[in-house]
Amino acid sequence: MNDRRFGPSLTNYGTRFRLWAPAAKRVEVMLEQAHLMRRGEDGWFTADIAGVKAGARYKFRIDDEIDVPDPASDFQPDDVFGPSEIIDHAAYPWRAENWRGRPWQEAVIVEAHVGTFTREGSYRAMIDRLDHLVDTGITALELMPLADFAGSRNWGYDGVLWYAPDSAYGRPDDLKALIDEAHLRGLMVLLDVVYNHFGPEGNYLGRYAPSFFTDAHTPWGSAIDYRVAPVRAFAIENALHWLRDYRFDGLRLDAVNSIVEPGGLSLLHDISAATGQFATETGRQIHLVLENGDNRASILDAAEDPPRGKYRAQWNDDYHHAWRVLMTGEKQGYYADYQRAPRADIARALSSGFVYQGEMSAFRHGKRGEPSGHLAPAAFINFVQNHDQIGNRAFGDRLEGNADPRMIEAALSVLLIAPHIPMLFMGEEWGSTVPFPFFCDFGGELADAVRKGRRVELAWAYAEYGDEVPDALAASTRDSAILDWDGRNAPAGQKRLTMVRELLLIRRQEIVPRLAGAAFGKAEAAGNGLLTAEWRMGDGMALRLLANLSDQTISHAPGKPAGTLIWGSELGDSVPPWTVLWRIG
Repeated sequence: MNDRRFGPSLTNYGTRFRLWAPAAKRVEVMLEQAHLMRRGEDGWFTADIAGVKAGARYKFRIDDEIDVPDPASDFQPDDVFGPSEIIDHAAYPWRAENWRGRPWQEAVIVEAHVGTFTREGSYRAMIDRLDHLVDTGITALELMPLADFAGSRNWGYDGVLWYAPDSAYGRPDDLKALIDEAHLRGLMVLLDVVYNHFGPEGNYLGRYAPSFFTDAHTPWGSAIDYRVAPVRAFAIENALHWLRDYRFDGLRLDAVNSIVEPGGLSLLHDISAATGQFATETGRQIHLVLENGDNRASILDAAEDPPRGKYRAQWNDDYHHAWRVLMTGEKQGYYADYQRAPRADIARALSSGFVYQGEMSAFRHGKRGEPSGHLAPAAFINFVQNHDQIGNRAFGDRLEGNADPRMIEAALSVLLIAPHIPMLFMGEEWGSTVPFPFFCDFGGELADAVRKGRRVELAWAYAEYGDEVPDALAASTRDSAILDWDGRNAPAGQKRLTMVRELLLIRRQEIVPRLAGAAFGKAEAAGNGLLTAEWRMGDGMALRLLANLSDQTISHAPGKPAGTLIWGSELGDSVPPWTVLWRIG
């Protein structure tokens, strides 16, 4: 039985259809024949139709003018413009019945795009690669957004039907099989969800429910009006849908600083509280994380279990930006805020979370962030690459094409042992050089508008490289992003993968058991490039980092080092370039 407010609900006799359409005068369910829906209070239309079972396809006809899919469709076998299909979520034969999740402290995340993770680009094809993730030391697979989008290829951030996993990758049962197989291997599976906007093509809500939107705008279109009760419920129920019907272990909420909600982000509180209640009822460990450019430490708490209004962690863009500037010297856009002293910024991120904790940001034209040093290190997801930081570049080029391998290995040696939560982008574990450029599959005027917008946004690249810049609308651009699994077998790939596996083994043995209760300590970047940092771990032990983040050998008076060396080699009176040492004790 499907028991929910939005979308179809299977009953003992058939199916109940519901649609919130306050601007509509007449709504019909279009099956083999039309069925008039009853208008109730507050713009809700309902119809109970006997004999309609899972697999049936339907649309809603609005005022005899337009046929639209269900905004809470479970599946769109013929893309966003086609009919919706009824799915019986209770019928799936789950195998990992005893799975209840893993503690947050054990999380080592890899971010992946289903359509390019394998050449087949499907949920089922990903299953064959799960053993590689486990063998590497990955414990959590985070999928980029799956909500149904227009066309056959997309990053996922143009979803318009939030409840329907896109048919380009397979059917709902295929997605469930992927999650089930991951759980059988001990892998958590997280999902990226987008609640700050709807995609530009295939969204009909403005026709029959214009109160879904406000007059305000986000960078991607009209803002969603979460002051309206049914709109708010639509997002909250969507979060629960992914957690309940697909058994995801957590959600990553995209760019919540772009949610326009007068009076604050109470929607985030409500999603967290509803998730916490669900986690309590099911006995599952569920993890909610944010992307939030505003650096709001006050809504983070890695130890709140189950969630009661806060979030486990936030993607820490500050950490990435400081490392990127140090390794490549880039200055454009937000990198301008990290030019003064990138090593000091890395030290600040290691010692207290955010780099910007209320300071003025020239890029943002104002103060940014809140003090974060009181939080647990596990409240921060750190990374040196992700889909945004690769894909928003003109060519989608990875760090391997822009930085010295010694720098990258030093960055990974810090990232994968430090007591925050580390995240890799798919293929980063073997140093993949395959690009991940932005791509989508729109047509007509919208495709022209996307091309025009990119020429404005990336004017410098087009001025220098012209037509060499990948066309986001071309199928070949998506094809260029398909992961090179054979790269693991090349000498450089084998070397990098071996290093990552060794680092993650040390993390699993030495860091994870001590991570609950760990606290920030101190970090300092000397002018010569020597970085030192220290944390108090949950068992009272001290974790210490010594790193030379420069191209020059640094003289160093070693004395008698405290603690046991867990990564690196014992030093004499000098530290070679890009050397990283970890001790605990």
